[in-house]
Amino acid sequence: MNPVQPTTTAERPRRGERIMAAINRDPLTAPHRTRNDALLAAGVAALATVIALLGDGERVPGALGWVLLLAAHVPLVWRRTRPVLVLAAVAACVAPFHALDYNHIAPTPAAYIALYTVAVTGRPLRTVLTGIIVLTVSMSVMLTVDTHRAFELLRVSGWVIAVLFFGVDVRYYRQYVAGIVERAVRAERTREEEARRRVAEERLRIARDLHDLLAHTITLIGVQTSVAAHVLAADPDRLDRAAVAKALDDIAETCRTARGELRTTLEVLRDPGSPDTRDPLPGLHGLPDLAQTARAAGAEVDLAVTADGVPPAVGAAVYRIVQEALTNAVRHGGRDDLSIRVSVAAHDGALQVRVIDDGTGAGAGTPGFGLAGMRERVRSVGGTLDAGALPHQGFEVSAVLPLEATR
Repeated sequence: MNPVQPTTTAERPRRGERIMAAINRDPLTAPHRTRNDALLAAGVAALATVIALLGDGERVPGALGWVLLLAAHVPLVWRRTRPVLVLAAVAACVAPFHALDYNHIAPTPAAYIALYTVAVTGRPLRTVLTGIIVLTVSMSVMLTVDTHRAFELLRVSGWVIAVLFFGVDVRYYRQYVAGIVERAVRAERTREEEARRRVAEERLRIARDLHDLLAHTITLIGVQTSVAAHVLAADPDRLDRAAVAKALDDIAETCRTARGELRTTLEVLRDPGSPDTRDPLPGLHGLPDLAQTARAAGAEVDLAVTADGVPPAVGAAVYRIVQEALTNAVRHGGRDDLSIRVSVAAHDGALQVRVIDDGTGAGAGTPGFGLAGMRERVRSVGGTLDAGALPHQGFEVSAVLPLEATR
């Protein structure tokens, strides 16, 4: 019987975190805002009722006063969606309440909440104009009631200004927090895009390596197998055992080399998190081996290299370009006496690579991934590549790779 696994629940945020989340939340998009504002309006209305009943030395509102006092709290339910209209509605109820000389403290919380909402949801200019209008209207109403109370209102008008400035400060603080969050999200998105780009580049690099390896190896094995078959079928009575043995040894050596490179590539694919432990690609020093392999396949190869101190990235690109060009020439040359000329020379801060053959079909057939892979490798080091059939016969691959920018 399997033991019951304990269930884990997400840890609830602490009270302080919930309070800060509520403060940082945009009031115009906060969830359940209408419900919360309705509860707020009811609570503030209850507070205003208590203040009106227990006010020391203040007149208790009559029937009209109670209607105006309670009606002033109803618009607060929609204070976030229509803050200016809510403030106007609250003022329309509070102004006659003050004019009737009832308890002047009772409607103050509702007025302050409406003022704060205007400040926290609007632009500073609108907030300043709202403050001026509110103070002007309040002074005008109080002057008609009692001059002494009007000057008292002027003395406590600092609270109105404080509420407005507090709302502006909260608005700027929320914008600041929103900017931080937006930058964090943008940075995270950038990191994800960079990770995807690196994965795509790595997949492309592995695809190029596999193509170069398998195309080169399969072509050589095919040519060497044809040589062995030709020797066996040419003159069975005078079998050249040494030639057959050499062809088979060449096939075995080619298979061993390809198997080693393929194994290291597959190890990287099996464990993407492990570092790439493959040996670096040969540079210019590997070109003689490529030429020798093409000669073993029956081609005559003339190799000329007049460059030294080449950066590893450029050297690896040259190696792959020459490898792919030799493979295509041997595969599509179409003649037994195929001649290939390979030249690598440094000139004016760039490395010029040319591979020319005199075959009859190097550019024929359906285009594969070889030329595309060569162009990608050339672009990776900031170079250019041209490839095409020659006017009369043969095929040429020409590349120019800068040296200075890759050092």
